[in-house]
Amino acid sequence: MKKKLLYIGMMLLTAIIWGFAFVAQVAGAGSVPTNTFNFLRYVLGVISLIPVIFVFERKALKREQYRHYAVASLLTGFVLFSASTLQQYGVMLTGSAGISGFITGLYTVLIPIASAILFREKTRWNVWVGTLCAISGLFLLCYRVGEGFHFGLGELVLLIGALFWTAHVIIIGRMGQSLPSIHYAMGQFVVCTALSFIAMVLFEEPSLVGIWDAKWNIAYCGVLSVGVAYTLQVVAQKRIPPAFAAIILSTESVFSAVGGAIFGYDSITWLGYVGCAIIFFGIVISQVSKKTKTENIESAQ
Repeated sequence: MKKKLLYIGMMLLTAIIWGFAFVAQVAGAGSVPTNTFNFLRYVLGVISLIPVIFVFERKALKREQYRHYAVASLLTGFVLFSASTLQQYGVMLTGSAGISGFITGLYTVLIPIASAILFREKTRWNVWVGTLCAISGLFLLCYRVGEGFHFGLGELVLLIGALFWTAHVIIIGRMGQSLPSIHYAMGQFVVCTALSFIAMVLFEEPSLVGIWDAKWNIAYCGVLSVGVAYTLQVVAQKRIPPAFAAIILSTESVFSAVGGAIFGYDSITWLGYVGCAIIFFGIVISQVSKKTKTENIESAQ
């Protein structure tokens, strides 16, 4: 029982780290351009995962796995790059950790719907209830009393990003079953790092002063959000039922709002918080009674 509580605590800590990462992203977006921020965070993420591989996955990949590993890493890394770029750009435009966290969190509801459309998988009643809650909550989140409905460019970018996070999780589920988890993560992070570097060189002019000002935000997103949180997830998720793990990790969006409120990076109205609560309920209800064997739940971080 004590061990089970320990693993539940590890999963909750993972959700807290990922939730507060939105705060670091908002803070860093003011000093560092989108692709520069992502390049630096994933460089740190890759470095922080190196010792993790030696501890948990010492064995090298089998020869017959290399081709599949390369293809999976390239495809997943490209989707991760697209999702991360849209997310960071949306975070910069909205300037709100809470809004960014809750809109991004919609990928949890979108996954079963996309699976039903693409692969004709059965969709349970609670998924449709969760979808209705998510749509209703998003409306309230974007509604301003006295001003009406406001769904700006930032919200749109984040919503498109949620579609890419949906694709990211589905691809991992389809291609990553035969690959070691941390090796696979490392492969996609390396690809994402390379693409972010290319985009940085082509489209941005990073400032050393700006990077230095955002150093702690970059370090948090790189070392804690990628290295530490991913390790906690991999260790704990193997010992907790996937549906329960998904519900715990869904609290990430709640902690993004909490973090935004604590550090003053949020502009959510009281009606918006009601919308957040409805979205969170939709995320949780969509995960109830989820029948799966060993599903790898990936975050939007």
